[in-house]
Amino acid sequence: MLPLRTSKIFIVSMLSLATSLLPQQLLAKDYLVKDQASYQDAVKRLVAGDKVILANGTWNDFEILFTGKGKKHQPIELTAETKGKVILSGQSNLRLAGEYLKVSGLVFKDGYTPSSAVISFRRNKNELANHSRVTEVVIDNFSNPDRFESDYWVGMYGKNNRFDHSHLEGKRNKGVTFAVRLNSKDSQENYHRIDHNYFGPRPILGSNGGETLRIGTSHYSLTDSFTLVENNFFDRCDGEVEIISIKSGKNQIRNNTFFESRGTLTMRHGNGNLIENNVFFGNGVDHTGGIRVINRDQIIRNNYLEGLTGYRFGSGFTVMNGVPNSPINRYHQVVNAQIENNSFINVDHIHLAAGSDSERSATPQNSQFSHNLFVNENQQAPFSVFDDISGIRFQDNISNPVKNNKITTGIKSQNVSLTRAENGLFYPNSGNVGISKDLVVTQKAQTGAPWYTKKEPVTAFNSGKTIEVSNAENALFDAVKNAADGDTLVLSAGEYTVSKIIKLDKTITIKSAQPHQAVITFERGTLFEIQNGGSLALNGLTLSGINSPDSSGNTLARTAKWGMYKNYRFEVTNSIIEKLDINHSFHFFDSGSRAFADSIVIKNNQFNNITGDLFRLNKEQDDLGIYNAEYLIIENNRFNKVDGALVNLYRGGKDESTFGPHLYFKNNTVENSAKGKRNKQQALIHLHGVQVANISNNRIKTSALIKTEHTVGEPVTRITDNQFISTQLPSVVELHAPMPHTAVLKNNQHK
Repeated sequence: MLPLRTSKIFIVSMLSLATSLLPQQLLAKDYLVKDQASYQDAVKRLVAGDKVILANGTWNDFEILFTGKGKKHQPIELTAETKGKVILSGQSNLRLAGEYLKVSGLVFKDGYTPSSAVISFRRNKNELANHSRVTEVVIDNFSNPDRFESDYWVGMYGKNNRFDHSHLEGKRNKGVTFAVRLNSKDSQENYHRIDHNYFGPRPILGSNGGETLRIGTSHYSLTDSFTLVENNFFDRCDGEVEIISIKSGKNQIRNNTFFESRGTLTMRHGNGNLIENNVFFGNGVDHTGGIRVINRDQIIRNNYLEGLTGYRFGSGFTVMNGVPNSPINRYHQVVNAQIENNSFINVDHIHLAAGSDSERSATPQNSQFSHNLFVNENQQAPFSVFDDISGIRFQDNISNPVKNNKITTGIKSQNVSLTRAENGLFYPNSGNVGISKDLVVTQKAQTGAPWYTKKEPVTAFNSGKTIEVSNAENALFDAVKNAADGDTLVLSAGEYTVSKIIKLDKTITIKSAQPHQAVITFERGTLFEIQNGGSLALNGLTLSGINSPDSSGNTLARTAKWGMYKNYRFEVTNSIIEKLDINHSFHFFDSGSRAFADSIVIKNNQFNNITGDLFRLNKEQDDLGIYNAEYLIIENNRFNKVDGALVNLYRGGKDESTFGPHLYFKNNTVENSAKGKRNKQQALIHLHGVQVANISNNRIKTSALIKTEHTVGEPVTRITDNQFISTQLPSVVELHAPMPHTAVLKNNQHK
């Protein structure tokens, strides 16, 4: 029991505290607002503890400015009447500035920001948000329709702010999805927290500028940020080679899951970052990467990496070479990197001293790999060494027996038996290496707004209804117009003469009920135009240009001529394409500028009598690392009398932030092709800056040669096992590197 005097003091103090809190608690108000004018009126009166509630519905063209000064236990709130039922559409955004603000429950969709960010933790350069929180907010495909008009979805400024349990999916235009900005002292050493967010699929941009999360910029990279990024789920974040780009110091990236995401968590600039307890699941998907190390004093520990296929700067693990006395925006030397207790399971590539060249000649120093586990079921050693690595010490690591291991000390080779534990990760049945037993994997369901569905980013072909179509007048055009996303149109035998351009803004499959018995001709200069949201698959058809206009420059299929921001897919299988010869320069497929294909797949077709090119994917000639298609796959086709190029694929510039384009040209038969006088390159296949090309097992007769021009990075070009009959052998040149070309030309027959 308290002494009497002490108890009186205690009671008086508690009464004083209660009295000081009571008026504010009683005065705190909720403002339910139903239009923008009501919101503007309410926000002027807000005090600590107040709440502004946006009424359910769609708020179009609403630029929200949310300001005020709350208190630690009495924030000023902006929320939805019902979470997920308030939609910000059109030209909408949110700026918050002040102290102890909280925003929740809003959805941004069906529009794009008119400013530089959808959500900005500042009003202007001088008025920032501090101690503020944005939680359970959704930004869903809220992308500028100009593919290369740059913006952020979230710009984080100020100090001690939190962004959590939110859903960000489908950014399609240039610019970082989420940027932590350090461009003033008021935003440096910020101690922000970014946690439990769902970073949903980000499509391939086909250019630099597609990062999902960036902390800092090169200009402020020697400044510490102290940002914590934890318990987030990165789901197929494929924008470019950097998923997370760290450009500042003293950040912690921990307990995040990276699922089938192309690219890496990159310590691009800044020192003293901690990367721990993260999980990378590649599942064998092309270009899935892990962690890239640059700069000083980085700690990488207790991370799990499995099934990663990436190489070079997108490898499962990369330690870079630096530039001696590097300027602030280039590559600083790796010094004192501590890489310990990580598990590398079926990781194809671990690159050491990567990027070594005449500029990047500063090798890693005073660094260490210790207590790591390396297991590759294919018995192939993952290590590639590009320069002197005597500055990296290997100690107490374990590997299963692998072939051609470049690391001869510090990795013990022994049989390793693995068991997948309840947390979904592989552990060795013996030995004290690799990740800890208590690593907790952040699950997809634990992230994002709990009330918002995580859906698949694209509609699969043949995933909707099957609709039978006759060859009555306008029947095909009307069927496409009335079909739903994912539907399949099955054409009965007969001739279909199409008098209008079929424009696609949804995923459609058109197939013949009987192979080649449905014959489609067209009376306009184009038969199919793929627009935003459109993808097209053709199967078993006969496509003829016999009824096309007698004019030059016709095209059987094309994209919108300019400005698509949604990626598309185009497939043609088991079909006959013929008589595109009514006039000169009759092309099969022509990409517009700023259009981008995730994939173009051409298999088991016959192409006959075509006066133009087959694939014109060469519109991005501003030499900024931009290109028109990620994957062009051409297999098991017959080409005869094609006057133009079969492929014209262009990627200009020296930027190293993309993986593509890729060309796979296999098992095709080509005769009498690419020798037309309007084929300017006089090439059967013309590749400029293509990063991956595999041309193999083709029979090419009486045709123009294959021309390949290497421009940047370390392109993978393989031209093997082909027959060239009355055709010149392929030409490969390095346009910039002062060295012989790096292509593999092997087992080709020349007759």
